[in-house]
Parts: sequence; C-alpha cells; structure tokens
Amino acid sequence: MKINLSLQQDFQTAELPLKRGQIKKQLETALRHVGFEVDCEIGIACVDIAESHELNLQYREKDKPTNVLSFPSDIPEEMLNLLDAEPLGDLVICIPVVLQEATEQQKTPNQHFTHLLVHGVLHLLGYDHETNETDAEEMEALEIAILKKLGVTNPYQADEI
Repeated sequence: MKINLSLQQDFQTAELPLKRGQIKKQLETALRHVGFEVDCEIGIACVDIAESHELNLQYREKDKPTNVLSFPSDIPEEMLNLLDAEPLGDLVICIPVVLQEATEQQKTPNQHFTHLLVHGVLHLLGYDHETNETDAEEMEALEIAILKKLGVTNPYQADEI
C-alpha cells in the first residue's frame, strides 16, 4: 500500500513537531488494521483555533473549535477504478486544541495527536461513534487496538476510572 499524504501545516509548534514519515506510518498501521490495503490519498491540514472554529460552525453547526474534523471523499464508486490511488478524504486537526486537551488529559501532545489521527482516519473509512452505542464501542475498540500497535496507551482508560 502506498499512501500519498498531503500535509498542510498552517499552524506549527515546537511542542508537537510533525514528521511526514511518522504520520504515514501511523496512517498505514490504522488502515492495515481494518483491512484497507489499496493505494490511497489523504490530506491533513493542521490549523489554528479560528480556522477550526469556522469549519466546525460551517460543517457541523457547532460554534466552537474542535480537535479533528473529517471530510470523507465523495468520489463516486464507479470513478475509483480510473484513479491510481483511492482518495479517502481530508482531516483538519486543530493543533492548539490538541495541545490543550493533551495537557488536560495528562498525555503527551504526540500521543494525543496520534489518537486524533487514528480517530479521524476511521471516520474517513465510514466508522461512526455518534449514531449509536454499538458503533461507538466498535470504533473505540479499533482505536485502542491500533494505538496499542503504535505504542500509545488506551486513551479512554482514564474515562473508565
């Protein structure tokens, strides 16, 4: 599997140095875990609070910034075989929110970013946690298993205490 990654870093910080190779490895681990094995394209934009807030309001009607937004590709199925790589979609990750949440949840910024990356990719593949409890549990279990492969502890463990 080849991953064509478009990484746009409109917001950067020394607290969370993003490395293209590391992100591609994390994406590949998540995709392979769920049985996705074809060449694909994923866009990731790292943004500030204002951009996240604006996009969250525009697309989800939520008047606040958020950690990650997922925009799955909507290319018709019959067009996919004409392409060299399957476009999965785009993720918009708000770096200041990632840093704030990491501090609040007593995680490293890199661990939290990795969790949100995995979470977002699962959304791009059609997984959902907002529709019903069964889907939420399935998605959470996948995240935990993928993150374990990436050396990141269960991000939900603190929630269970």
